[in-house]
Amino acid sequence: MKLGAGASAGNPIDPRPVLIVTGLVQEARIAAGPGMTVICSSSDPQQLRALLTVFDPLTIRGVISFGVAGGLDPTLKSGDVVMATEVLAGDTRWLAGLALNEGMIASVGLGRRRVVRGRLAGVEQVVAARAVKAALHSETGAAAVDMESHIAAAYAAEVGLPFAALRVISDPASRALPTMVMAAIKPNGDIDLRKILRGVARNPLTLRSLVSTGIDFNRALRSLRGCRSFLLGGESLVAADF
Repeated sequence: MKLGAGASAGNPIDPRPVLIVTGLVQEARIAAGPGMTVICSSSDPQQLRALLTVFDPLTIRGVISFGVAGGLDPTLKSGDVVMATEVLAGDTRWLAGLALNEGMIASVGLGRRRVVRGRLAGVEQVVAARAVKAALHSETGAAAVDMESHIAAAYAAEVGLPFAALRVISDPASRALPTMVMAAIKPNGDIDLRKILRGVARNPLTLRSLVSTGIDFNRALRSLRGCRSFLLGGESLVAADF
């Protein structure tokens, strides 16, 4: 089965869009376009589940988790791309039945950024501390962690749709994510800059870590934009044999 635009004789193109699951409004803006139906959880797993509960799976042809992630593999840097081989949460695992062509993605202006295959760990709360990242990597062997992929994978399995996940490292394993950043996420998934500035005013020592986090995040978004054209698939997004 092809999820993408390419089709051979006798294998007509499915005109339905692909559902793109994101956590932040910046990710949703990158993903938006023809052939896409995009939902944004605002980094709230329960909100994402609620959105999917009322979503009609007959209107889409596949599900892709798309966005940034926290690094667990210490060899990965901000901007590196992880294409999921599987997603795990607790004792549950979901295979990523779709394969993304990393060679084609790597050719689209990602510079020195790496493109790897690996596991994604799904969590309900932000994994911010370096020690917690290290423990999760040791426990799961996952390359990265996010709060949407396991929910998207579970939904796809429940409704019988193909699933893929493409995540770009934002905060690497060696860097702690400032809690102030997550506290400043608005309900629509955007960032409340006033709240961040008030936090810096109260504790100026946080400025350096915030600047580093911002640089990492912007680097991750640039890589994510480089991967955008592959969401529709074409020859680069194909379903594995089930």
